This record gives sequence, C-alpha cells and structure tokens, in this order.
Amino acid sequence: MKRLTLDDIFAEDDELGLLPDSASSMQHGQSTRRTGLDLLEQVSRFYEDHDRLPDAQAEDHDEMCLAAAWYRAAPAPSPAMKEADRLGLLARSTRPSSSLPDWRNDQAFMNAPQSLEDIFSDDDDLEMDTSIFSLRHSSPAAERAVPEHQANITPCANFQDYAALFEAVQQEISSGIRKAKRVRKNQILEPAEGDFFIRNGLIAYVAEKYEKTYRHGDREHRLRIVFSNGTESDPLMSSFRKSLTEDKTARFISRIGLGPLAGSETVTNATGTIYVARSLSEVPAIRNLRRRLHKIGVTSGDVRRRVADARNDPTFLMAPVEIVATHTLVNLSYRKVEDCLHRFFAPSRAILHVRDRMGKLIYPKEWFLLPVELVSQAADLIQKGTLHLYEYAPHQQTISRKNTSQ
Repeated sequence: MKRLTLDDIFAEDDELGLLPDSASSMQHGQSTRRTGLDLLEQVSRFYEDHDRLPDAQAEDHDEMCLAAAWYRAAPAPSPAMKEADRLGLLARSTRPSSSLPDWRNDQAFMNAPQSLEDIFSDDDDLEMDTSIFSLRHSSPAAERAVPEHQANITPCANFQDYAALFEAVQQEISSGIRKAKRVRKNQILEPAEGDFFIRNGLIAYVAEKYEKTYRHGDREHRLRIVFSNGTESDPLMSSFRKSLTEDKTARFISRIGLGPLAGSETVTNATGTIYVARSLSEVPAIRNLRRRLHKIGVTSGDVRRRVADARNDPTFLMAPVEIVATHTLVNLSYRKVEDCLHRFFAPSRAILHVRDRMGKLIYPKEWFLLPVELVSQAADLIQKGTLHLYEYAPHQQTISRKNTSQ
C-alpha cells in the first residue's frame, strides 16, 4: 500500500477547517476557498433547519464538529465566503466564550485537605454500611453438607462374642498360618465379612457387610468393624478402604483356605434389627403415599444412628423418616434376611426416584406399598424359619400358607 506524502495530505479537503488558513492557501488556495464555501453552505442549512447557529458544546457530535470549524473560519472569511453569505451569518458569528465550568471552582476542590493532618483528622467519609459483612444468601460452612451420622468409634456391647476370634488370629499370625501383608497406597480393596486387617496398631474384624446405601450417586455398603480393643465402628466401605490405604502401618491378614475364618452367622447370639421406616418427605408424590409407603431395612447397629442422616441419603428419599416398627433377629445373617424380605414383598415394591445431592437420579429399591403389620408377620416367620412355607398376595395384602396338597 502506497504511503501518503505531505503533498497528498494537504491536497485532501480540510472539511473541519483544522489547517491554518495561510498554510492551506499557500498549498491549495482554490481548495481552501472551495472548503470555506462548503462550510458556509452547511452552516446556512443548519441555520435554516434550527433557526440558530451550531453550538460548540452540543451533545451531538456532528453539530459540535460543524461549530468548531465554523467559529474557526468565520473571524477571517475569504472574499468568496463574504459574497456567498446570503443570511448574514458571518456578521453575527463571534466565538462563544467557554461555558465549561472551571474545575478550580468545584466545591470538592475548595474543600480539599491542605496537609496530612487535615486528612487524618477528617473521618466524615469513613462511615460505611456494616450490612455488607452479613451473609444473607449463603449458609455458614459448618452447616453445609454436614452428615448427622458419622462413623464414630464406640464400645462394642457384645465384644465377648468376638474375643476368641482375635485370640485365634493372633496365634495363627505368630505360628505363620496367617500372613500380615502390607496394604499399598492406592491399592483396591474389597473387604468381605470375616476379613481381618491391622489398622492403627489394632486388629480390625469385618463383622458385617450389610445394608447398602448411596454415596455421590454410587451404590455403597456399610460395614460393622469390631476392633481388638473392645470397640466398634460402622463406616462406609469406601471410608474404611481409604483409612487403610492412608495408614502406612496397615496390614491385610490373609485368609485361611477358601473363605473367611468366621462369618456373622457363626458368632453366637449375634443380633440384628429389622426396621420399618415411614418417609416424612414433603414431596407431594411421596407425602400422598405416606400411610402405605414403608422402607424395609436391616441393621446390626443402633437403628436411630442408621436413620440419623436420612435427609442426605437417597436410600431414604433424601428426607427424614419415622421408625414405625422394629424386630430383633438372633443368629441370622442380616444381609440374607434383608434380601429375603425384599424378594418376598417384591410384587408391592414402589417405583420411586429421587435426585441425590450431586443431582444424579437414583431409584431406591427398599420401599414397598403395604401395611406395616405384614412386615411384622413376615419377620416372625423368618425368625421361626418357616417363611418359605408362606406366600404373599399383593392384591389382597395378605400372607397365607402355601397349598401343598396339589
């Protein structure tokens, strides 16, 4: 692209009259005369349209530029401009005095401090609205996503049932029958009922791997861990797994043969609880079914602790629950009892869905549309070992003995 020279620049029309008259005339006299006549014509048309001359302080940019050019050219018009001035605008065009206020007369400038002492002694502008320090649209961090149920370590009420197991495992480690293998960081562990671990210097026995729950949208097991010092805890399996991989002294105690040394069924008088819960959710679809909709679950711990965090658990429909019935089990596998009850009442299973705290859609399978009395009847039959002799009629909502004569 060709670069412009000074001659090219001065050859262009000075539409706004920015070039000095002498310089323009010296280089392009005819062009200057033509520009002055054009300017006069523009101002004349403006005067005819608005009945006034253009204002140099106008908000309109075009009017402001026209006025700037006019008041620059009007004091020294060319002969051609005087001859063409049909409205006599040159005679009444005097450069207006600046109407802009002088900043030195501004009140803020007049009150400006004159020294550092004036600045530090003036506290009139230091007052502020203290409401900006109050949180109005967010909850305190201590109240955010804090579960009501935490896997705390508590005394084991029936530790006498497990004491012999810990003694036997200790002897088998000493004799070499069992090996204590180091748990590597990031190792994938799948604790099973009857497994032994060493955590924080204590032997930890997985007494139960029972009721499933949800965490971050994924199906999760809860464990019952009994420790060799007479305490127990009920963490989620993922939490227990993490505690092992983060403990540099953690060890997995090898199994004997094809399976665990002892499952929960072999522990004398091991007890569990069947519980029936009613949802207190205010969701209309659930609230309308409140009298007939029940959750059937089994836990080996305190039922109140199991349901304490119901409002954060999709298994409980993300809402508090009311326990309407409980039934104690003796010498039975908790996991098998729960599966048995769910299969027995499967024709009355409620099709529900709820979104967890991560927004994932969950379909809990532990809720049934039936009277609570039927669960109590089935629990008694399970304890007697005779549930297999009965059948459930969902339409009649009854449990009756099977007809074996056919």
